[in-house]
Amino acid sequence: MKKKRRKYFGNLPKYRIFKLKPFIFLILSVFYFGQLFGQRDNPKITFNFQRAPFFKVIENIRQQIPYEFVFNSEDVRSLNNITLSLKEVTLQQALDALLEGSGMEYVIEQKTVVIKKKVNSPSEKSKSILLKGFVTDRQKHPLPGVTVKLIDMMLGTSTNHKGYFSIQLPLERGTLEFSFIGYVSQKVNFTERTTDTLRIVMEELIVGMEEVVVTGYQKVDKRRSTSAITSVKASDVLVPGMSSIDQALEGRIPELMLITNSGEVGATPRIRVRGTSTLIGNREPLWVLDGFIMHDPVNVSVEDLNNPDYINIVGNAIAGINPQDIDRIDVLKDASATALYGTKAANGVIVVTTKKGSIGPARFSYNHTSKLTRRPRYSDRSINLMDSRERVQFGKELSDLHYQFPSNMPKVGYEGALYRYYSGLTDYAGFKQEVLRYETVNTDWFDILTQDAYSHDHTFGVSGGSESMRYYVSLGANFEDGVSKTTKTERYTAMVNLDINFSPKIRANFSLNGNIQRKNHLMPDIDAMDYAYNTSRAIPCYDEDGSLFYYDAIGYGGSNVSHKQFRYNILNEIRNSSNDYRGSTLGANLTLRYNILEDLELSVAGNYMHSSTLQEQWWGEKSHYIARLKNAEYEELGKTGDAGNCILPYGGILNTNNSEQDSYTFRTQVEYRKMFGENQQHLASVMGGFELNGSTSRSIADENRGFVKERGLQFIDNVNLEDYPHYQTWINKNHRSLLHGINHEISGYLTLSYSYKDYFTLNANGRFDASNKFGSRSNEKFLPIWSVSGMWNLKETFMKHADFISNMRLRTSYGIQGNMLEDQSPNLILRQGTINPMYNENISTVARYPNPNLKWEETRQFNVELDLSFLDNRIGINGTLYLKKTEDCFTTVQVSSVNGVPGHSYVMNGGNLENNGYSVGLSGVPVKTRDWQWNLYTYFSGNLNKVRSQTVEKYTIDSYLNGTALVDGEAVSSFYSYRFLGLNPANGVPVFNDYADRMHLLEDRELEDIVLMTMEKSGQRDPIFTGSLSTSLTYKSLSLSVNMSYSLGSKVRLFSLYEPILNGVSAEKNIRKEFVNRWMAPGDELNTNVPVILSPSDPDYFSSLVHFSSVTSSDISHIQQFANSVWDMYDKSDIRVVSGNYLKCSSLSLRYTLNTEWLRKTPFSNVQLSLNSMNLFTVSAKALKGQDPSQAGFAKPNLSVRPSYTFQLNVTF
Repeated sequence: MKKKRRKYFGNLPKYRIFKLKPFIFLILSVFYFGQLFGQRDNPKITFNFQRAPFFKVIENIRQQIPYEFVFNSEDVRSLNNITLSLKEVTLQQALDALLEGSGMEYVIEQKTVVIKKKVNSPSEKSKSILLKGFVTDRQKHPLPGVTVKLIDMMLGTSTNHKGYFSIQLPLERGTLEFSFIGYVSQKVNFTERTTDTLRIVMEELIVGMEEVVVTGYQKVDKRRSTSAITSVKASDVLVPGMSSIDQALEGRIPELMLITNSGEVGATPRIRVRGTSTLIGNREPLWVLDGFIMHDPVNVSVEDLNNPDYINIVGNAIAGINPQDIDRIDVLKDASATALYGTKAANGVIVVTTKKGSIGPARFSYNHTSKLTRRPRYSDRSINLMDSRERVQFGKELSDLHYQFPSNMPKVGYEGALYRYYSGLTDYAGFKQEVLRYETVNTDWFDILTQDAYSHDHTFGVSGGSESMRYYVSLGANFEDGVSKTTKTERYTAMVNLDINFSPKIRANFSLNGNIQRKNHLMPDIDAMDYAYNTSRAIPCYDEDGSLFYYDAIGYGGSNVSHKQFRYNILNEIRNSSNDYRGSTLGANLTLRYNILEDLELSVAGNYMHSSTLQEQWWGEKSHYIARLKNAEYEELGKTGDAGNCILPYGGILNTNNSEQDSYTFRTQVEYRKMFGENQQHLASVMGGFELNGSTSRSIADENRGFVKERGLQFIDNVNLEDYPHYQTWINKNHRSLLHGINHEISGYLTLSYSYKDYFTLNANGRFDASNKFGSRSNEKFLPIWSVSGMWNLKETFMKHADFISNMRLRTSYGIQGNMLEDQSPNLILRQGTINPMYNENISTVARYPNPNLKWEETRQFNVELDLSFLDNRIGINGTLYLKKTEDCFTTVQVSSVNGVPGHSYVMNGGNLENNGYSVGLSGVPVKTRDWQWNLYTYFSGNLNKVRSQTVEKYTIDSYLNGTALVDGEAVSSFYSYRFLGLNPANGVPVFNDYADRMHLLEDRELEDIVLMTMEKSGQRDPIFTGSLSTSLTYKSLSLSVNMSYSLGSKVRLFSLYEPILNGVSAEKNIRKEFVNRWMAPGDELNTNVPVILSPSDPDYFSSLVHFSSVTSSDISHIQQFANSVWDMYDKSDIRVVSGNYLKCSSLSLRYTLNTEWLRKTPFSNVQLSLNSMNLFTVSAKALKGQDPSQAGFAKPNLSVRPSYTFQLNVTF
């Protein structure tokens, strides 16, 4: 075992070296391509002409270099007899030779050559005019390389990198035309009086973002699109301070629900597109980056991903991508849009497209963000807890009532002082002094355990190129501190995007992206927020001399073998533990496109991605956690022998998990598009291809004990195991696990489309996926996934002359999607074991029971959508209705252990699921003038889902209480609560409608029947309706934007009142303020619904701790247990359920762009400043008493989503 440890940890430095390889490769690539661009920026010219016209010579030069020429044809009419031969000369040398003695001169601006007559006489100069100005886009960003041309004359110039131009014109009045790729050309009249600096604002062409949708396989003209796709620009939804693009989707995409259940740094939100399409399969959407599927860096179980209380701090597939590198996001929703992705796309697809280079000189940009995230405070209205004085007073009240405190509770606070006084360990004066200290200490656990966290982000990019090659390169670094102290994340990213046109027929795109991530979190057993919520403020954190204050506790955060007390201070636990994650990802894409014919394109694409992660969890020997295993304090020796109960005599614990994942995709695709007919009114297109996907994953996990971190990362050897038999038993067990997974799939797909003019479009998509995981029967190895869809332009058909209607299109689709669980196989899978000493033979265990009859999970979806716009697209309305039905849903059934099935469970097709929903969106531009623009956007989405057939899975009572049970006719995430009837007037104990007076009616019934009889359906955890309201107001260079999001229809539980004191009120526990109004005497039940606090000495105490259904006796043994105690029932009763509706100010931004004229004498072409805030406030139900709706109360209190304030600086030069 010792050799294995050395060999394994000896590999770790190699892993750290390997993490640098992606960045070394990326940096070398940047330098290589930079040299390549440099070579192309100074090309050589060769020609040989005899008696050739001027136009022919210029055209020949244009074919050799990527420059444009502007001149007046009348001025060069006499140059029609040119004889000149040059070889390998520069552009300047060629022009000097060409124009020598012609009376002409030239000026080179960027990639434009202006040839004009020389101005000699003063009279000629007096007829000219000098015009100058700036050209920007709507966001006040300068546009370099804009062509500025004089109408009717071949005379012009272009803007520089600051968008500035200056041109001397040989006339006193005329018209200038400004043109640039991707923008609407503009014409501006001028006269001899035009002396002011011109300011030209160019509008983007509508085609592009608004009129093109990206599916990952192709770009589709949105006017002819038949699918339900929502597209947004990243710049429109990304708020400064967001570290991942998925955070920007909240309140931006109709029919997409985003729920963030934690404010921890790096926490990943849950995303659902059009509800839930599977019961036990993965419910998350598929992420696609630049046409290729992304994989999560670490395999997280489906059960965890579907658990609404699970907090994913590792991150999803897109977490490593710098949001500043993203150009646009397309969310594919219906069967028509997602069919091409096959079995992986039943939950929707989110297509992310990264930024590309633009034609023009190199433009450098730097983006900096500083963010301050506010920590929780006791003054927040969500913190309804007692301060130290109130807690001491509460202890006094219980003591005066002769409350019997737990005998093994820590002797701290008022209760501890009272114990020492009654035990004679201190006198009355000492007791009073102790009480005074506890009353006034008022420890701020939130201040001790959390911080106002500062984070900063930096992105440096360069973009440019020519018509033959465009490039985009970026480097990014993100440093984010968590609100919980010692938690933080670091991310370093790099990206290279190249678009190359080898010839008019051959094009290529190559992209390379990599990232390195480091994360530090608290150990799972150290729940800082739960500790801050539930620990008394009358307990000091530091002693009077400044050292840590310890109190004796039994197994805080976990079980303790010997049930002994060991000293505890949470800061000591944090300092003597760590939970580190390090990961790196490198991905490369290459796409080659070849136009075989004008209408026929062949493309070959490939993708490779490698990711590696290392997770280390460490417990130090000075921690309370290790003391429980050692059964002794740090400075003590572990007790020997069997009675010593010592599982770890020396050192600490190091848990490691090292994993690697490689994936690839190879795709061959052919696309044919042909317009035909007398007026080219018909458009037919066919796209088909084959795709091969594969992935390989490897991981090794190990637990090592006896680790001493502070002494050079050593392990303690030479332990006499005979002295510690419990430790020897642990050593003899295998604590190392190795996993190796291989997956290969082959797929084929086909798309057919026909359009007539702009009247209508018909579309059909199909795909098949082949894999040996899909069952043993040949007809179920291939599931054809298909869809049919259509678009009808109602405006062109019926309202062509209705000028106030800009657009009216109806889209509809129907299709079948499929899903299969990855961990199911038609064959028996055995896990080969090692020697069994009992039999002296190698043994094997069943890893996966054969499941040859498992069928596909099929989802049928119908979609209809109407797009309307009025008044030249100033007002837009979108309405969508969809119906989804999933048949043969996967469910888990319990089987007898005699079958040899691992976990005694088996997956079968046993349920149906329906999702019906709709959305309505409204956009408008109420004000649009030269200086002012006001934009409005709002949407409202609803989703109703129901489990439509009885599943065969056996659930526990906790599943019904926390919303993970699936009940026929009810929605997914529906949960149940005990029916509260009131308080017992005699003793203040809560009373419920639990059939205690008619138990015979519950005998021999299934648990679900008992639940429906004794409990109340409280609602569902997921919201039914979601929506948002976004608005932005722009005045010249100043812009203000607000995004509000809301959620309706969900229910949440209030934080548990009695769970922290279920085993008695302990001195170290804090108490919620609701207990001030608890029942204390008969008659109080008329004024309060908070039950009594019973002392263990009370006759009713022990009977209240046990529910009749949990007691095994001959009278009630045929009743399944459905409750634990009346106190647990109270916490989970209907009276503790409140509305989860909320309205949240998701973001508020103020942005200012500096005047370009101010920057003329600086190296900057654009400077933009912005102040932003996220999660500024939330309006929710008063009954929550300030509890955040994201803190659903079904688990321990966690860190809510925190308000943050951000400053951003964006510079272009």
